[in-house]
Amino acid sequence: MVILSYSLMGNKATYCFCQAQSKRNLLLGLILLCFLPFSLFSQEILKGKIVDETNLGIPFAEVYVKDMPDLRVKADIEGNYLMRLEEGEYQMVFQAMAYEPRELFVVVRTGENEKDIQLFPIDINELDEFSYATKKTNPGRDIIKNVVELKDQLDYNQYAHRVEVYIKAVEKIDKSGEKNKKDDDELDPFDEEEKARQKKLEQVANFNLVEIELTRNYNPPKYVKEFRNGYSKRGSDRNLYYLTTTKSTINFFKNILYLDDLSESPIQSPISTAGILSYKYRLVEQIEYPDKPKTHKIKIIPRSSATSTLEGYIWVQDSTWLIERIDLTLVKGNLYIYDYFQVIQEFDISSDSLCLLKYQEMNYGVKYKDQSSTCRTIVNYRDYNFEPNFPPKYFGNEVAVTTKEAYERDTSYWTQSRTTPLSEEEIRYIKKRDSIENLFTKTEYLDSVDSIFNKVTFWKVTWFGVDHRNREKRTQWTISSLAAMVQPIYIAGPRVGPSFDYFKKWEDERTFDTYSTVNVGIVNGDIKGSTQVRYKYNPFNFGTIGADFEHNFDLIRTFDAFTQVLLRENFFESTEIGIFHNFEIFNGLYLQSNLSLTARRPISDNIEFITWLDDAVGNNEPPEFDPYNALMADITLSYVPFQKYMREPYRKVILGSKWPTFYAYYEKGIPLLFNSKINHDYLRLGIQQDFKIGTFGTSNYHATSGKFLNSKELREIDYKFHRRSDPVWFSNPLFSFQDLDTSLPTLDWYFEAHFIHHFNGALINKIPFMKKTRITTVLGGGYLNVPEHNWQHYEAFVGLERVFKFSRRRLRIGIYGIISDGNQIDPRASYKVSFALLDRRSMKFNF
Repeated sequence: MVILSYSLMGNKATYCFCQAQSKRNLLLGLILLCFLPFSLFSQEILKGKIVDETNLGIPFAEVYVKDMPDLRVKADIEGNYLMRLEEGEYQMVFQAMAYEPRELFVVVRTGENEKDIQLFPIDINELDEFSYATKKTNPGRDIIKNVVELKDQLDYNQYAHRVEVYIKAVEKIDKSGEKNKKDDDELDPFDEEEKARQKKLEQVANFNLVEIELTRNYNPPKYVKEFRNGYSKRGSDRNLYYLTTTKSTINFFKNILYLDDLSESPIQSPISTAGILSYKYRLVEQIEYPDKPKTHKIKIIPRSSATSTLEGYIWVQDSTWLIERIDLTLVKGNLYIYDYFQVIQEFDISSDSLCLLKYQEMNYGVKYKDQSSTCRTIVNYRDYNFEPNFPPKYFGNEVAVTTKEAYERDTSYWTQSRTTPLSEEEIRYIKKRDSIENLFTKTEYLDSVDSIFNKVTFWKVTWFGVDHRNREKRTQWTISSLAAMVQPIYIAGPRVGPSFDYFKKWEDERTFDTYSTVNVGIVNGDIKGSTQVRYKYNPFNFGTIGADFEHNFDLIRTFDAFTQVLLRENFFESTEIGIFHNFEIFNGLYLQSNLSLTARRPISDNIEFITWLDDAVGNNEPPEFDPYNALMADITLSYVPFQKYMREPYRKVILGSKWPTFYAYYEKGIPLLFNSKINHDYLRLGIQQDFKIGTFGTSNYHATSGKFLNSKELREIDYKFHRRSDPVWFSNPLFSFQDLDTSLPTLDWYFEAHFIHHFNGALINKIPFMKKTRITTVLGGGYLNVPEHNWQHYEAFVGLERVFKFSRRRLRIGIYGIISDGNQIDPRASYKVSFALLDRRSMKFNF
């Protein structure tokens, strides 16, 4: 017997179990331990949350059995822990750095057992026993210890309040020799009028300015709702930080700062009990005043960049220990985008009891190969109201509201609202930009721009496609280029034909679009085509209705391996008409529904195929069956609990949720109606989530299961297949396997699970020379159990990935090693590669 024990911090699980000394069972056990947090074992569950004195979760606190310290887990970033233990009685130990450990007698019974616990900071005067070697007298450290003792009283965020906020964010761009490129590559580069337009735009292209005036409402411990009263954007806001107060709050009075949109890992505050163990404090200056206590200037020095990410200064008033000013910089290695990030905070301490934030400044920037951005965000806070009297249910998933009027504020409004005056450079920029934009909004100029855009050129006809825009009617249509008309590889030989799309958008964000294509087979002269029409009638709730018509070849196994999907055995002919409707029923609950009627036919005997590759790919003949009609309906219901969002005048901006996405898919083959010859019911359930594991990286998992509830008239075309793997190509590991050599159709329940974890440099960056290569590591795997075929498959993979600049996009190249095993195969290994482009909307790769 082999005893295995494993602790998985991020997925909050500990597994201890016995496996027979078999190679297959051992591999299966290891894979299940690594990436299946929902696997079932004989142990019972002990879970809970470890919180501090303010009832906030303590990140990465430890839990272990006193007499068996190997039975140990770490809590996640929010203090949640989960262990699997045999039924019985245990003396548990809960501990965290700078907190007094606690022991607790726990009885673990069958099923889930929940035990929350609160830890309290070590007495501030006892910290010397735990600290690194220090001098006997350290005035700076002693001063900060006094601040830490009072920090909860000094923090104004302990009280509900309303405050007026003004934000000004500025970006200066230095392109240092970079050749400027036009936004629209399809515009004619030889047109003199277009060159003049570009030259004028370049006068203001290196400067971006955003101003926001809002009312921020706050209710402790974490509820925020802001109302944007004014919003002015000149240029781009892509690189600017802190344009809303709903995402991150830089509050150094908290033990841990969670700045998920700025830093890869949580930030330990130097004004905290644990911070005293993580930073060095040096008194560098004492400032004397005639009519108030002196001020101590304390230098903050990180002991280790791996655990302490801040350096700079804190100004503390003597005797009251109120903080007057903070000037701290984040270490480069922990930042997502920027090369540096400095935050300056100034406090109003006139009350002698609270540190009231009145001014915040952020200086940050990033440098690319031929361009550098220097950014600055200034935030002013005024008119605090600590008796706001928020009504019940005032705070919820809607965290920000921007009205239409906020975007229409004039110069007089901003003159009165600005609490930080514009610099001379900013005034010159606004005047120049406004004058150019006024020129560019004139009808005659817009007509000239559209005439350039609509001009038919050689490159548009041959490569880019021919576009036509009507700015007044807010419409645009496109005809495909000659190059896009050709489909060189397809069933029954190459095909040629154009496509056409039309788009219209209204001022209230409603849209209408249609896409049509028609093509003819070069070998057989057969005509195929499709048309789809969509109308978004409710942008806020994503309400969309549409219809489609298609006469084409269709696939039996739509998502099979690319070596199999084009085999003739996978094709039939169909003529389909359908309607669909998508809608968000309420926040986070989405409904997608489809209804289609399809005439299914085998491929005609008159169709000729290209056969010169048949022997190489193992091609064969299309399936034979009697033609029939199929009436199909399906609905997908997905839910994201506690989905946060911002309300815009006509739409909502989704901010995401810490909870998983749950979904259910139901498909019904409707018999008899319209002479339909199918009759089946299919149900699939799933869960998917991505989450951070502190400094350890980002994880994604996806688990799903399904079953045909009714298969009275089930055709092969409607089977559900588990996709076989591609040779060489590493497919999306959240939805497919990398070493499954068979396409498995399933009628009964199955279980499928996938997991992938990106370390984001957490492991390999500890090797000094490897950090410069910007290579990151990844691991994961998958598990498939299909009882009706007595088929079990499990695999694990590790890989190296690197992101490259590819034209104006970001291309990620990966190389992966895969090991797999199962009850139908022998253990084996393989290698795969992947290429993935960054999605510019979500700023994420597909996995």
